[in-house]
Amino acid sequence: MTPRSGLPQAIFTGPQAWAFGLVLLRPAWLHRVVQGVRSMVRLWCPVVLWMMLIFIGSTDLLSSRRTSRIIGPLLRFFVPTVSEETIRLAQACVRKAGHLTEYAILAALACRAFSKSESFAPAKGVSSTVALRQAWLLSTLYAVSDEIHQAFVISRQGSPWDVLLDSFGAFMGLCVVRWRARFGSVKQAAKSGKRTC
Repeated sequence: MTPRSGLPQAIFTGPQAWAFGLVLLRPAWLHRVVQGVRSMVRLWCPVVLWMMLIFIGSTDLLSSRRTSRIIGPLLRFFVPTVSEETIRLAQACVRKAGHLTEYAILAALACRAFSKSESFAPAKGVSSTVALRQAWLLSTLYAVSDEIHQAFVISRQGSPWDVLLDSFGAFMGLCVVRWRARFGSVKQAAKSGKRTC
């Protein structure tokens, strides 16, 4: 043991001495930077990954030509007498529901990131209303960029109507987030009320 620290002498000799010295000498600001980077990765990595999935889906991979190969045979399996017009209508509904769902999820992930990220509010996170607005704006801007991207894909076409649909999906996702937050706080208040009685 070293006389001053009470730590084993082996720590201060050998290959681990350098690493141990870094731990002891690491300043507080470096610790805050590392924690901030970890927090940013944890909050924003799901948002970026979901955006990448949307981007991949906007390529030829999920074009109407390709999805018709799945939806048409599936409908014919369950209803052999289904008409081509019904198949086209079902395909359009599935594709539009996909728009709503993917942007609802993007907005929910972005709202989580904005509300818990210290970069956007140095104190204790932004208020829920501000986080909702930021998440909706980010989702809508991404929808615009996604439709611009689709305009350059041969088998796809960009549409302002899809931007409206995507932004409405983001709005619906944020409504669910808001409802869950309120329902959760009411439930928590009810639980704490029961405990005090």
